[in-house]
Amino acid sequence: MGSVKDLIVLEKPLKNKSGRGRFVFSDRYSVFDWGEMPDQIENKGKSLCLSAAYFFEKLETMGIKTHYQGLVEDGKLNRLVDIKEPVEVMEVKLIRVLPPQPEGNFYNYSIYKHENNNFLIPLEIIYRKSLPEGSSVFKRLKEGNLKLKELGLKDIPLSGQTLNQPFLDVSTKLESSDRYLNWKEAKEIVNFKDDDIKEIKRITLLVNKLITKEVEKIGLKYEDGKIEFGFDEKRNLLLVDVLGTLDECRFTFDGIPVSKEIARIFYRKTSWYQEISEVKKKDKLNWKNKVDLAPPPLPPDLRELITMAYCAFTNEITGRKWFKNIPSMRKVLEETSRIINRV
Repeated sequence: MGSVKDLIVLEKPLKNKSGRGRFVFSDRYSVFDWGEMPDQIENKGKSLCLSAAYFFEKLETMGIKTHYQGLVEDGKLNRLVDIKEPVEVMEVKLIRVLPPQPEGNFYNYSIYKHENNNFLIPLEIIYRKSLPEGSSVFKRLKEGNLKLKELGLKDIPLSGQTLNQPFLDVSTKLESSDRYLNWKEAKEIVNFKDDDIKEIKRITLLVNKLITKEVEKIGLKYEDGKIEFGFDEKRNLLLVDVLGTLDECRFTFDGIPVSKEIARIFYRKTSWYQEISEVKKKDKLNWKNKVDLAPPPLPPDLRELITMAYCAFTNEITGRKWFKNIPSMRKVLEETSRIINRV
């Protein structure tokens, strides 16, 4: 499936018929498109599984279609309220994945001119409410790949600045490295209709309104997040993958980053990160094969704090103590801030 979760296919999706599968969330993690990192984050998989289920079930009550079918405990399919212990397996409806074909330094998306339904849309939709330190927006503005007008701004933004209006961004999903697009490019490569774009934006705003409301209850600020869509057998839009978790969203707590953003801050200070940044500039498709250095492991105390951050988030967002002996989010992140400033 990928670097952080595995997929068990129970029924393979066909051209006009959805399939059935199970996500097995692991304790692996990935940063900067590298793939599996040298450490694992204990209980991360179960935390992601439970928090994603929480948001999927909330969205269902709002009438928003998703591929979520339920959680698996003791071989049986259940809703979150019926699960007794933390689990890492989620059952989902499967749709086809139709990868674009690499051609030199580009990708050929012509397959989407002939397919109309039951497939993963090869894009990630990013919702930006503010511009925290480390946001890709700053780099793109500097390189000229993004204009202030697109952000609704007249002046160069500051780190941590809140946007007057949310900025809906879009990037590729199935390329070797994510590549930002404008909406005109996105429409062309996927052969979208105008109504498809409007509906994607409408659902994205609803999803992020829900996430904002829920995380504000536990004292978090929602900075940005990503969601993915597919078309079902009748070409209805369907929310897929997972959403609302610490991997899909960037949250802060009194300005302190939450989740694997903590790991990103550590790795940005390493020689490994400097090398991959340089190699990506020269070869956007095959950069990983040309990196000589391997990422170093996280400091043990920082890894433990990231573990506790995932567990505290799930405990607090669901209102249930799934993980025992975990400090509050505030205590975890205050200690995290101290260590980040030290390393």
